[in-house]
Amino acid sequence: MFLMAGAGLAAEQSDTRPNYKPLAGYVPDEKAAVAIAVAVWTPIYGKDKIEKERPYVAELKGDVWYVRGTLQQPLIGVRKGGVAEAEISKDDGRILRVMHGK
Repeated sequence: MFLMAGAGLAAEQSDTRPNYKPLAGYVPDEKAAVAIAVAVWTPIYGKDKIEKERPYVAELKGDVWYVRGTLQQPLIGVRKGGVAEAEISKDDGRILRVMHGK
């Protein structure tokens, strides 16, 4: 019982700490959304792979940023492969989804 009461007290105390939250959310624009996506993709897929997917595109739909890389055109032949994608909460910066197409 004592352990549970202590856990509740700790959670209650953490809510009283000062916190600044911008009116536009923690991810207010395309530049911030892309920076977060690249920071998440790089350790997962590798720096070389992610850099080859430039330019990155971010689109805000509702309160979610949809960020993706760009599939490069080959000099000859058909495009193959996919790009990294991420969905990021504009409000609090949570990563909602990460994947890479094939």
